[in-house]
Amino acid sequence: MSDLIKLVETENASRRTNFPNFQSGDTVNVHVKIREGNKERIQVYTGTVIQRRNPNTNGETFTVRKISNGVGVERIFPILSPNIDKIELVRQGKVRRARLFYLRGRQGKAARIKERKAKAPQA
Repeated sequence: MSDLIKLVETENASRRTNFPNFQSGDTVNVHVKIREGNKERIQVYTGTVIQRRNPNTNGETFTVRKISNGVGVERIFPILSPNIDKIELVRQGKVRRARLFYLRGRQGKAARIKERKAKAPQA
């Protein structure tokens, strides 16, 4: 039994390293596998990460919010889900908190997040 647990833990750890290091405020493309009947396709869900829950555990999830036809849509993804093909980091946001629920009440320009700049190398 312990061999099975170790196998699952190493598999989960390797899955977690395949994803980029992202946090709340970042804009990501989540490639999700969608099954329709006996066919399977990949659909890209692009949005802003508003939270990550239970970091570094098997139950870790992240919530992605986007605006679709003027309506806010949020999806919660388990980080170790087999339905996630890959996660791409589009841009890094500069935020000062871990949960961005205040974005739910904002629209348009008020919902913008500044971009985090990479530090220039010291000369």
